[in-house]
Amino acid sequence: MNLLSILLSIVFILNILVAIILIFMERRDASATWAWLLILFFVPLAGFLLYLIFGQNLSRKRLFVWKDLHKIGIEHLIHTQIQAIKDNTFPFQNPDTKKHQSLIYMHLINNDAVLTQDNRVNLFTDGKDKFRSLFRDIESAKDHIHLQYYIFRNDNLGKRLIRTLTRKAMEGVEVRVLFDDLGSRKTSKKPFRQLIEAGGHVEEFFPSSFPFINPRLNYRNHRKLGIIDGKIGYVGGFNVGDEYLGLKSQFGYWRDTHLRIIGTAVHALQTRFILDWNQATTRHPIAYSDRYFPVTPPVGEVTMQIVTSGPDSEWEQIKNGYIKMITSAKKSIYIQTPYFVPDASLLDALRIASLSGVDVRMMIPNKPDHMFVYWATYSYIGELLKAGAKIYLYENGFIHAKTIIVDDEISSVGTANIDVRSFRLNFEVNAFMYHQPTTRQLSAIFQSDLGQSRELTMEEYEQRPLKIRFKESVSRLLSPIL
Repeated sequence: MNLLSILLSIVFILNILVAIILIFMERRDASATWAWLLILFFVPLAGFLLYLIFGQNLSRKRLFVWKDLHKIGIEHLIHTQIQAIKDNTFPFQNPDTKKHQSLIYMHLINNDAVLTQDNRVNLFTDGKDKFRSLFRDIESAKDHIHLQYYIFRNDNLGKRLIRTLTRKAMEGVEVRVLFDDLGSRKTSKKPFRQLIEAGGHVEEFFPSSFPFINPRLNYRNHRKLGIIDGKIGYVGGFNVGDEYLGLKSQFGYWRDTHLRIIGTAVHALQTRFILDWNQATTRHPIAYSDRYFPVTPPVGEVTMQIVTSGPDSEWEQIKNGYIKMITSAKKSIYIQTPYFVPDASLLDALRIASLSGVDVRMMIPNKPDHMFVYWATYSYIGELLKAGAKIYLYENGFIHAKTIIVDDEISSVGTANIDVRSFRLNFEVNAFMYHQPTTRQLSAIFQSDLGQSRELTMEEYEQRPLKIRFKESVSRLLSPIL
């Protein structure tokens, strides 16, 4: 046998082994399994390499460990809340929240998402407003500043933020910054040098161990968190970069949704940050201290749960929360998402809701930032149009918000898009809110955004050219692994 024959035989054997792993050991979703099998069949050698990079299963790996977690007292609180809901004795401050106790229970039992009822929430839909507020809170910080972003650019906004953080570190405030290695691939630790010299700490999530090779490339930390003194928390869709201020012509105005939270829910954001931070660092782990979880008097009445998900978990907690919200709808479901690449369960939930007479409305961008995902989105929205849902194309720039509003009663805002990547591959965090005034405020924002949008009708959708239909078909075939 010549060398080429030997290599082809090795590739063939490796493909067979990977196929066996996919079918009999990984127990993936069937659509994802078929997508990988097609790649292995049509591009054998490249397919095998792609699988090594993108096909790992992290669900059996314990990535986030914090030996001091028990000191927060969260286990006892979770057990108490679960038992109270089971016994129908939970002290809901707002009787309307009780209607959604099955959703609350699901997040408690599967995600350790404690229910808090003393929060105050400010909504931001404009990047300038969000960062103006964040800078103000950073300037007022007395003890610590914890920031985590998927994208942290070394542009005007990024440099300004680093300068402010450096000044606070020089004042003696503890500063920690965590960014995702892939999302911030154009940013190294070099721009943070002065911050580190001033005593701040900077870490990357899942960095590449070897140049140009990262076996965990497919699993990214998409969370965006900010915690100031353990009392103020931020969560939502804005990253750090000039485009999020609407300063990039490629996107124009950037429409997103972000929350500023004061109340006990901040402790859950803090816990999530510490877990992520301690996974990323080997030199500066965070040990428990009361100052990270200060006791504060009630400041509001917004009831919420902070829910996280990731590929290390058996359950897709945020997706399950979305489905539970959708199936509970009696009147309306309003969704804003930059990408719509659902699995069968979520797509069926939305179709059934629409076919049942629920007013289902979805708003997506009128321009792409990821081409394959954009065309996959277009293929799936046709399914909703057929079921009677209304689809709106946002035309005033780019909409990046991740918002679900049901019956003007409950809502979810966070980092998770409605796509397979957010549900299975990315580490995400969302706030599920059981508070009518906040939800109605989000609903009013949605109605206002309709004035900047155009409805996509079934007639227009069916008239799209063959070239676009081909792009949709290819993208949809790859959608389980996009």
